Amino acid sequence: MIPSRRSLLRGAVGTGVLSAFGAPLIRRARGAAGETKDRYFIFAYFNGGWDLLLGLDPRDPTIFRDDLRKVTLIDTGYSYLPVGYQNLVETSVPGMTFGPYIGDLARHAEKLCVVRGMSMDTLTHEVGRRRYLTGRAPSGLQAQGSSLSTILASYLGKNEPVPQLSVRVESYNTDQPSYANAIRVASVSDLVRALRPGADALVDVEKAAVDALMYQTGRCEKVHRSDFFRSSLEFRSAAQELVALGLDDTFDFGAYTDEMEALRDRYGISTGDLTSPNAQAAAAVRAITSGISRTVCMEAARDLDTHGPEWASSQGPRIEGGFNLIAAMIDELASLPYSDAGDSWLDHTTIVAFSEFGRSTLLNSSSGRDHNIHNACMLVGGGVRGGVVLGGSSDVGMAPVGMDLATGITSAESGTVVKPEHIFRAILTDVGITEDVGDYRAEPLTAIYG
Repeated sequence: MIPSRRSLLRGAVGTGVLSAFGAPLIRRARGAAGETKDRYFIFAYFNGGWDLLLGLDPRDPTIFRDDLRKVTLIDTGYSYLPVGYQNLVETSVPGMTFGPYIGDLARHAEKLCVVRGMSMDTLTHEVGRRRYLTGRAPSGLQAQGSSLSTILASYLGKNEPVPQLSVRVESYNTDQPSYANAIRVASVSDLVRALRPGADALVDVEKAAVDALMYQTGRCEKVHRSDFFRSSLEFRSAAQELVALGLDDTFDFGAYTDEMEALRDRYGISTGDLTSPNAQAAAAVRAITSGISRTVCMEAARDLDTHGPEWASSQGPRIEGGFNLIAAMIDELASLPYSDAGDSWLDHTTIVAFSEFGRSTLLNSSSGRDHNIHNACMLVGGGVRGGVVLGGSSDVGMAPVGMDLATGITSAESGTVVKPEHIFRAILTDVGITEDVGDYRAEPLTAIYG
């Protein structure tokens, strides 16, 4: 933990003190004390559209046989997989069965909440991704509304140095305070560079002249009537205060220390590739548990758009790698005490694993899988019910099936077909934000929290 650094920033922003440039850096709370729970969030994105039959929503190949393919419209494809990956994975939770590439995540079954039978209403990567980030259907390819991570950062993250961190994942802010904007980086190396003071490019007299100009600009009445100029001054001030906190060493995964060596071993990090999902997972946990960020978006897996024969050799291992990283994050968060009360960081941190959509239930002519509107997701930690599967897809083509939002029991006749917005409303409601602040126009899937 870094209470001294966190307290330093809280003292600076909580009192609204003037920066050296005359512009107050004020972060306004979005909810009064006691109105929201002490929650942190990691959004783990499986980039490219995952194959649910290989992971979160499998089918028994002895029932969904090749000779019934024209009836069920489902081809598990398990017979095309390498030896050792041709069967379902049973877990300690009765009825919670996963596909052959669920990996280490299977041993955390009693902690997992799996939502099946979702609909994304799109076959387009950009639309599906932005729908799952914002909970709203894009206009064309243009995202509508703010990312859920941005909304959560605005309500919960006002005292964190970096309320929202996003590594290789898009982030949107259309209606939340500017402090909730994500610091977006392409790699952990970029994050270190963003947090580390650079070499002075100006001599002292030049710096003094720039500071004097910025101070006078900050005092100008016209500037304070301009949102653009006011935001520019606040961003500059915030950036300087952030760099002054010295947080860069927290993410220096290439350092030759015992701490960083243990971290590299835990996540399988190669110092030569700090863009990898492995490095991103480690950075996500450190950002949360070091008191730096309230929400983190990261890639758990990438290159899942397998339309050809590469499906059999690469789709499974890539999603398994992502599930293994989530299992590693669960392990670390569960091992770290959060307070003297005996709870862990996992008790306060919710991990949400998602992709833009699923893949087709039948192999195409190239022995790969195309896009499909059906989807699923997984949540764990932070008050989420463990050991439950909510909803389900149909046994004909795995079409989304409605469910009771309070129980998660499927009901094709009276249930609601779940979309990302139902999950977002549930997350916000559990945190204590009951109003539809994201304009989702959907009821919460309260079964996630029981």
